[in-house]
Amino acid sequence: MKSIRSVLPVIFLSLCAVAFAQSAATPVAPSEAQKSFDAMKTLAGSWDGVLSGSGSEFDGKTMHFTLRVTSTGNAVMHEMTGLPGRPDDPITMFYVDSDRLMLTHYCDAGNRPRMVAKTSPDGKRLDFEFLDVTGPMQYGHMHHVAFTLIDANHHTEEWTFMVGDKAVPAHFDLQRTK
Repeated sequence: MKSIRSVLPVIFLSLCAVAFAQSAATPVAPSEAQKSFDAMKTLAGSWDGVLSGSGSEFDGKTMHFTLRVTSTGNAVMHEMTGLPGRPDDPITMFYVDSDRLMLTHYCDAGNRPRMVAKTSPDGKRLDFEFLDVTGPMQYGHMHHVAFTLIDANHHTEEWTFMVGDKAVPAHFDLQRTK
């Protein structure tokens, strides 16, 4: 009886190893969300871009963007810095949730909108459509984001902030700095 108890854990571990090896050997085609997320990962690095289209005194100002793959490859963190007079820098996290590429924007307006990506047929443009928001809304919220991947050292970002029913667009033409 004692020998059976000592053999059972070995048998169990062996079965687990076989099951794991079989599942690891069967490749699964990546989902569209995963393909889009993998494209986002290629943007990891430092970028500079000039703000245009906002109609504000900030048009023509250069901002710095940092994108970093984090959480063992499960998230991409996007940070904007350099807007004059802004004490905080907004952070956006990109991640795959089931079969959707999502973002959560940690806005300096104090709220956290979530958006879902739609990818263009050629895979070069990611349009993030508003899903929901948590937190205070009195200062407005980010409502739409689009990334257009041009080449390894150039992409554009379009951000739309909503104040009430008024859309405030911001366009950035970004060049990789490293």
